Amino acid sequence: MRLNPARRPLLPRVLLGLIALFVLIQLVPYGRAHANPTVQAQPKWDSPQTEALFTRACADCHSHATVWLWYSNVAPISWLVQRHVDEGRSRFNVNVPGFGRDADEAAKEVRSGGMPEPTYLPLHPEARLNAQEKQQLAAGLEATFGGEREDGEGEGR
Repeated sequence: MRLNPARRPLLPRVLLGLIALFVLIQLVPYGRAHANPTVQAQPKWDSPQTEALFTRACADCHSHATVWLWYSNVAPISWLVQRHVDEGRSRFNVNVPGFGRDADEAAKEVRSGGMPEPTYLPLHPEARLNAQEKQQLAAGLEATFGGEREDGEGEGR
């Protein structure tokens, strides 16, 4: 006795549909153009330690030295990675003149725990900073890029 096609179990059809959708979304071109732009500027770091901490915890999204790992080529994760990098570079980028509109807020973001992004840390455990490293990075960013004063005006650079 053959089952009516409409009465076949739903799970295999749903799984097949999800696999087909996964394959189809790989054709969306966004999120896989991973050529890093040319470096236009380099900050004068206050210390080699600040540069090393920045490279370890921040450079993938806030410079033109992004390391694109294998999963950054697989949709839909590639879309999220590309969006994070695009947004990070647009706000603070050590490789463009002026370093971006939020360069003076970088130290505050590190101190508050807003950076590195919590979604970045599971796949990049080397970016986890202990309290001392966070303080050292924040102080170094402030010394290198300035900080936001109480009146909201940036200082230094």
